[in-house]
Amino acid sequence: MAHISLYRKYRPDTFEGVFGQDHIVRTLKNQVKTGNVSHAYLFTGTRGTGKTSTARIFARAINCEHPVDGSPCGKCDCCKEAANPACLDILEIDAASNNGVDEIRDLREKVKYPPVTLKYKVYIIDEVHMLSTPAFNALLKTLEEPPKHAVFILATTEVHKLPATILSRCMRFDFRLVSAELLAKNLADIFDKEGRKYQPEAVRLIATAGAGSVRDSLSIADMCLSYCDEEITYDKVLEALGASDPNLICSLCGDIISSDVGAALKKINKLSSCGKNMAVLASDVAECFRNVLYVKNIKDADDELGLPKPILAKLKTLSETVANSRILLILDIFNGISGELRFSSQPQIVVEAAIARAATEKDVSTAAIVAGCKKLEQRIMQLEARGLPRRS
Repeated sequence: MAHISLYRKYRPDTFEGVFGQDHIVRTLKNQVKTGNVSHAYLFTGTRGTGKTSTARIFARAINCEHPVDGSPCGKCDCCKEAANPACLDILEIDAASNNGVDEIRDLREKVKYPPVTLKYKVYIIDEVHMLSTPAFNALLKTLEEPPKHAVFILATTEVHKLPATILSRCMRFDFRLVSAELLAKNLADIFDKEGRKYQPEAVRLIATAGAGSVRDSLSIADMCLSYCDEEITYDKVLEALGASDPNLICSLCGDIISSDVGAALKKINKLSSCGKNMAVLASDVAECFRNVLYVKNIKDADDELGLPKPILAKLKTLSETVANSRILLILDIFNGISGELRFSSQPQIVVEAAIARAATEKDVSTAAIVAGCKKLEQRIMQLEARGLPRRS
């Protein structure tokens, strides 16, 4: 049997399976219950947040004979017909490859005909921002006054590229990035269904690497399932992702805090000789200092970060040796080199220069000056206590 990727295998087929988008699901379910279906919808948001899945579910729900709490029942004849890829009444159009005015004119002619078996004829136009300007103009009139049986669902990751005339004709829904907690819970449920053992820290790492995208997190999980022989562990996930050893990164950050430029450069050279990508390394260092900032300022940082206890202990040790203002200064340095690394022919030198600058650059913030003045005042008071008179 051919392998089916996790994001396809576990694609939701009801609104209950869509998570992290409660504000959208509630509105669409209420429209199905009341029968107040609009003629045009616009789904926008980052890749992998559920735009196409939600569009498919909504297309089936408005055609369902007996919807269950706003979701398609999956049992009636209409649901079975809508689930058929050959269904003539639910059409998915890839605007990236059908972006010309001729394709939209063809759609405009066909939309006049009533649905064959369902109540509504639904057009899901994915990546709609790829349509050409003449194609948008051809779509305008149909989008404004479509036949009563037609429903348009436009999906895009780049809503700013759509003409204002299109935006004003659609009911817009913005899909949010999904939190790492929800992604981790979803991954844990899937691993349980797949019968695979896992460490909670490993699941959290995969969820964090997904960066708010359900599809990306499932793609990474699929890779980790293939990479890990038995249990999915934190270290194995790090290897699968090609991420740096967190112990080595913590040690490198310690060298930066203690201004030990020599030790830091040795570690960079060692990582480079092992084939480490310098852009990824810079990102890992920035993330480590971000974690130090969390540990230093949040009491329950363990719950927020979801890292193994040995790594959290090292982060706590680092947080006790550096001020917030210094952390922010270092984060500014590493965030500032991301553009340079993209175009540099010598990325290692860029990272090494950033390391040296972060290790040696003095904190000149107001907080640092105030802290220095307090130390000076305390020193003067100690000298006065020993009998040294204060000079005016």
